[in-house]
Amino acid sequence: MMIKTYSEDDLLSLSGIQHFAFCERQWALIHVENQWAENVRTVEGQQLHERVDDPYFTETRNDVKVVRSAPLISWQLGFYGIADVVEYSRLPESQKYTEITIVEYKRGKPKSDARDEVQLCAQAMCLEEMTGTQIEFGFLFYGETKRRQMVNFNEELRKQVMELSEKMHELFEKGITPLPIKARKCNNCSLKDLCLPALGKNPKKATKYISSLISEMEEVSTGDS
Repeated sequence: MMIKTYSEDDLLSLSGIQHFAFCERQWALIHVENQWAENVRTVEGQQLHERVDDPYFTETRNDVKVVRSAPLISWQLGFYGIADVVEYSRLPESQKYTEITIVEYKRGKPKSDARDEVQLCAQAMCLEEMTGTQIEFGFLFYGETKRRQMVNFNEELRKQVMELSEKMHELFEKGITPLPIKARKCNNCSLKDLCLPALGKNPKKATKYISSLISEMEEVSTGDS
């Protein structure tokens, strides 16, 4: 079977797969329409990553080499990005590093869905393509629990990454932003006010909202003339 590959112009941000797994519209607002908004959760997440984001940091602890902010790329997934921490392990007395472990830092605690696991697996798949090494598992480190949570990169998770990747590229290429779907998770989304999820379930309400914006613009225009 022929493996599809993407060109440099097709590459998408790897971190976007976490947004996409959470909400396709959120991803599109950020990566297709270039909209963004901060809330407490995004700021806390940035602060946590600042502690590990040092592209020039490398250290060796016994038989483990630790690299921070490791660049990633996959032509098969069409992604580019950064891994928070990559650990290269070797057997005692061996000159070669034979095992690779990837670690992603997250604020808060483990989530009820698999968006973090999907992102970590996508990072691992990028690294596998770059190094030619099979990576069986990785870790998510949560700021609230202060613990590592192991993630096994099984076939089901890898398949999910591939499917999400393909759909992301399809929507990006066509410039499509999915319609809003209101759900409980919307309350914690930093893009809630930009997304306007309540309008998606009521076309009449959406039409009224747009009409009111047009009226306001016309009033401003009349007042300036």
